[in-house]
Amino acid sequence: MTEHLVLILGACLLDIALGDPVYRLHPIRLLGALSLAGERWLFARGLDGRLGGIAHWLLVVGGGLAVWLGVRAAFELVHPWLAFGWDLYIAYSLLCLRGLPEQGWRVLRDLEDLPAVREHMKLLVGRDTEPLQRDGLVRATIESLSENLTDAVLTPLWALCLLGLPGLILVKAVSTLDSMIGYKTERYRRFGWAGARSDDLAHWLPARVSVPLIALSAALLRLHPLLALQSAWRYHDLLPSPNSGWSEAACAGALRVRLIGPVWHDGRLVNEAYMGDAQWPADLDADDLRRALALIVVCSVLALILGLAGAPLRAVLPW
Repeated sequence: MTEHLVLILGACLLDIALGDPVYRLHPIRLLGALSLAGERWLFARGLDGRLGGIAHWLLVVGGGLAVWLGVRAAFELVHPWLAFGWDLYIAYSLLCLRGLPEQGWRVLRDLEDLPAVREHMKLLVGRDTEPLQRDGLVRATIESLSENLTDAVLTPLWALCLLGLPGLILVKAVSTLDSMIGYKTERYRRFGWAGARSDDLAHWLPARVSVPLIALSAALLRLHPLLALQSAWRYHDLLPSPNSGWSEAACAGALRVRLIGPVWHDGRLVNEAYMGDAQWPADLDADDLRRALALIVVCSVLALILGLAGAPLRAVLPW
């Protein structure tokens, strides 16, 4: 139990201090490379339907777990501390406590340079960024922060705390699959079904727990906790995902702002609806982004506390 708590705290401290390193052999990049190689191999053999997608899911998820276990077993033969160091490295690489707010801070820092912010936002959102002015860029940034709170922070952190490192590897592998093949295109509609549905399942509970967590964070920051709860209930289904709308709608209420609004894809207006009550402002500025960043940070801290409180449940698992 003590080793498990040290692993959680050590990985979180490393992530907060160092951030997510960018290098070719990063575990997420390796999972992505395995996904691409497996996809090509299966498609070349005509396995481009649901059966192929299930085989692909087993390859990527099983491959990730197998590599971790194999390397860990080899290190264990040399010294237990080497095995623990390997676990710490993997956990640190797969957590994202610092990375999410860091994206928001970068936008806040460069907000006077709109062309630079538009280029940076292309990495965060799928919409066209060229039409976005200052208020639209701030609104899109807050949407990205609040929508990704669940899948980037809450689910991985709680998976590590409650299910151990295998749980963390599982949810990150599933998220990688969803980001690569979980699209309703002709190519992936059937092949990506297993990845997309398992991703929905992995985030289902954390997405809904995010709502009271955001409300509590809003109360601590003297924002709007009751509006967070009401907004989540009213507007969570504005997004097509069964999960991401919960945290985004709760953040909209906590900040008392309207999110989404006009969205352009490939030069076409695909959405005009706002998330939030009509009387809430939609022309957002730097102060709104600062409040959103504070909300995300406090949520992350509370999520860690909640995860550590539930970590003793890990002792009943067989690994």
